[in-house]
Amino acid sequence: MLRHFTLEYWIDDDWYIGRLKEVPGVFSQGESLEELEENIRDAYRLIK
Repeated sequence: MLRHFTLEYWIDDDWYIGRLKEVPGVFSQGESLEELEENIRDAYRLIK
């Protein structure tokens, strides 16, 4: 099943920091938006 979530992100000291709005506690970071998206997917998979 394919799920869609909202990635809310901001930039802090050249790092992209993000969270999934619909899943409390899933945060990650990356040096680029693409890296953040990949890392947030990994973080979500770890809690499933």
